[in-house]
Amino acid sequence: MSNLTAYLILLIAVVLGTAANGFAKSAQGFTLLIPTLLTAVTIVACMYTLSLVMKSIPVGVTYASFAGLCIIATIIVGVVKFNQMPDLYTILGMVLIISGVLIVNLIGKTS
Repeated sequence: MSNLTAYLILLIAVVLGTAANGFAKSAQGFTLLIPTLLTAVTIVACMYTLSLVMKSIPVGVTYASFAGLCIIATIIVGVVKFNQMPDLYTILGMVLIISGVLIVNLIGKTS
């Protein structure tokens, strides 16, 4: 698989991981059946897509990219869906996370 394909699949994993986080919040401690099932399905699909990405991109780069992007996306979901507004320090942290993901992927070297 090409790196471009791997990164596209990584974006799908981020979408699935972010969806799983939103569903987990809606599941209210896994007391509601449908959001609980959606959480389980999206987590399994997310892990599957991550395993595909790791065939082409090193595990550390894959997971660092996934985690960073998923954090950013989940914060955005929190703002849009749950009206959870980030403060200045959260925004600063998001900028640092984005910087880290960019450094790992554009400048970092792994063998």
